[in-house]
Amino acid sequence: MVLLRRWLKAHWLSVVAHVGALVPLGQLGAGVFGGFRLDPVGQATALTGRAALALLLLSLSCTPLAIITGYRAVMRVRRALGLYAFLYAGLHLLVFVGWDYRFAWRLLGPALVGQRFIVAGLVAFLILLPLALTSTRGWQRRLGAGWRWLHRAVYAAAVLAALHLIWLKKDWSEALGPTLGLALLLALRLPPVRAAVENARARLSGHRGRIPETLADTEGADARGEQ
Repeated sequence: MVLLRRWLKAHWLSVVAHVGALVPLGQLGAGVFGGFRLDPVGQATALTGRAALALLLLSLSCTPLAIITGYRAVMRVRRALGLYAFLYAGLHLLVFVGWDYRFAWRLLGPALVGQRFIVAGLVAFLILLPLALTSTRGWQRRLGAGWRWLHRAVYAAAVLAALHLIWLKKDWSEALGPTLGLALLLALRLPPVRAAVENARARLSGHRGRIPETLADTEGADARGEQ
């Protein structure tokens, strides 16, 4: 029990991230087996789409949160959140292709290219696919500096996901929150804004240091004893 408490104390953020990310999957399973009554396809589509966008935005918020607070541990859940976002994006596409259209490719072709919100969502998924496949530290080493540039494409995927929601919804109120959140995250990534936030945090905390871009950078900083 003591060992469990120590482990939870050290890994509580990862536990929260994984459990929280798996909740929509449980809801989807419960819905498929009887919970979705009025419009099963629509409810499954909405659930997976919301989960994908929310987790994608959460993964993108890890670096800004670390910049603002100086709490580096949040960077350790960024990759997991991104992979969960890809999982739900894949399920979102699978519900559309397999459940809604039942893999009727002759009907799917015109649907996939005929509506701009579908095109935006599909391109976002195609961007996330190579990012998920190259998310490991092994790929990080193999690609070197190119890995970082490749994974910055996640912002393009996030913008397209937001456009997918905006163009889908006639009522902008549902898309407003995610869109504003994404705009704030993108603003915090601008070098002048990031520098200003880091300098303000340094003045308040008495510590200077750039927040690492990658998980490997974070672990290296921890190994050197940086706070």
